[in-house]
Amino acid sequence: MNVEKIRVPGLVLVLAGAIAMAGCGGGKSDPAAEAPPQTKVENEPDLNLVQVEHAEQFPLVAAEAHAAASRLVVTGAVTPDVSRTVPVVSLASGRVVEINAQLGDFVKKGQLLMRIRSADVSGAFSDYRKAVADETLAETQMERAKGLYDKGAISLNDLQVAQDAENKAKVDVETSLEHLRLLGGSPDHVSGVVDVVAPTSGVIIEQNVTAAAGVKSLDNSPNLFTIADLSSVWILCDVYENDLGSVHVGETAEIRLNAYPGKVLTGRINNIGPVLDPAIRTAKVRITVENPGLMKVGMFVSATFHSQKKETHAVVPASAILHLHDSDWVYVPDGGKQFRRVQVVAGAVLPNNLQEIVKGIEPGQKVVSNALVLQSTVEQ
Repeated sequence: MNVEKIRVPGLVLVLAGAIAMAGCGGGKSDPAAEAPPQTKVENEPDLNLVQVEHAEQFPLVAAEAHAAASRLVVTGAVTPDVSRTVPVVSLASGRVVEINAQLGDFVKKGQLLMRIRSADVSGAFSDYRKAVADETLAETQMERAKGLYDKGAISLNDLQVAQDAENKAKVDVETSLEHLRLLGGSPDHVSGVVDVVAPTSGVIIEQNVTAAAGVKSLDNSPNLFTIADLSSVWILCDVYENDLGSVHVGETAEIRLNAYPGKVLTGRINNIGPVLDPAIRTAKVRITVENPGLMKVGMFVSATFHSQKKETHAVVPASAILHLHDSDWVYVPDGGKQFRRVQVVAGAVLPNNLQEIVKGIEPGQKVVSNALVLQSTVEQ
């Protein structure tokens, strides 16, 4: 029994060694079998290349040359003319007791906007009335001193002192009266309530006060109201650095309102900002426009600048331009029965149903006269 137990493991070891030697010393491996599978390259079709059966069904037309002044279209917004904007302030502090105007109202010069109950005005009235009483007393003493001096009862020095007191009393009256008027009070109407009126005619474009609110004096507090004359407004546009050469002070610009697409206004460039925005590399261009009553503060507009230098561009029938995916395209022949779709930048619409091509094709190049028909045929 013991002999059998020893021989069996030995036989197993001999067989395992033989198998291992057979594996190491076997035949050579096949490199082709071990190589990765060959990669098959598939070319994607050109989506802009189309092929038709009857190319003669799509007539071609040659792009014509058109010379016109180059245009630059930018966006902008309507803002008030700063020189026509007037803040409404109060030099008297206090509490609002009445408001007669609101944001967006049109007001006339001198119109009552609000009333303020102010301790400053009450104090100014008190100072004014005391100054008037002191002046009356000084004037009486001056008359008495003059009579005594004429009779030799007082010296010249005493007369001069009385004269000086009267002069100072008059100065106090004038100063206190000016202070009262500066705060908005009137010597003919004794009251602690001051009226705040519109300093000019226009539209209230800002309001920073409400009923029963406290009003401070000019210690960095915001304006009570801001009134703007909107008969003439500014258009502020952002023009990129590379396009500034096409914009000059004194030239005119066409203004189109997004709210009124068919309305075209004319403005004049009166300022080009000397500092560029470092983030987007644009300069502010300011255009002054007479407002016919349609333009509201904050409206978005597009401004078109016309350069004095003329450029030549291609012109094709409007039907040759395909509007697809927010881009403009035309079809050009590409040999045989093939057409290639080319992206272009469309320009101004011209008379006789023509349209300018700013970029994409050159004058003389042929295009399909009706791009929509070809596109519909391809999609079928």
